[in-house]
Amino acid sequence: MSDRQERWTLKDITALFDGIFAERYQTRLIRGGDEPLYRPANSETPYHQVIFARGYYASALHEISHWCIAGAQRRQQEDYGYWYCPDGRDAEQQKAFEQAEIAPQALESIFTRACGRVFHVSVDNLGGDIEVDIEAFAMRVEARAQRYQHEGLPLRAEAFRHALEAYYQQGFSRQLAIAQGLHRLL
Repeated sequence: MSDRQERWTLKDITALFDGIFAERYQTRLIRGGDEPLYRPANSETPYHQVIFARGYYASALHEISHWCIAGAQRRQQEDYGYWYCPDGRDAEQQKAFEQAEIAPQALESIFTRACGRVFHVSVDNLGGDIEVDIEAFAMRVEARAQRYQHEGLPLRAEAFRHALEAYYQQGFSRQLAIAQGLHRLL
């Protein structure tokens, strides 16, 4: 296992996220069970939770992407107040799912590349009875990622991308990478 692969740990990605966003946004990255979820703070938990599925690194990046896009009002609602139809969608439901997933997966692709990893789109419909054009969806996601690169990322996404690049590409310590991300929030 290479040094770079050893750095792709949940401990690191969680420390980077929490180090940048826990204090300012009262939000933490949490390893969850089978399904990802965003849970706003409540009387039992004084911080917002970006919960990613099953300890998957890619799931963490994907859920962070959703959080980076969600506005202040959306971040006060469980799962940002969005509709979600699970695996097994029909053609109309799949089209709506893909439309809603273009921007988050575009950010996820930027984050994944910042980590030095290969990004794979997800149509998340393995149990559906429809043919899904993964290549067409991948092209729409990549086009949105390119648009983000040209027009700029949302503030929180830019801060996180910058920290990922500092840590995974430039070899900064976690502490210095977090400082780089925090500096982008100023």
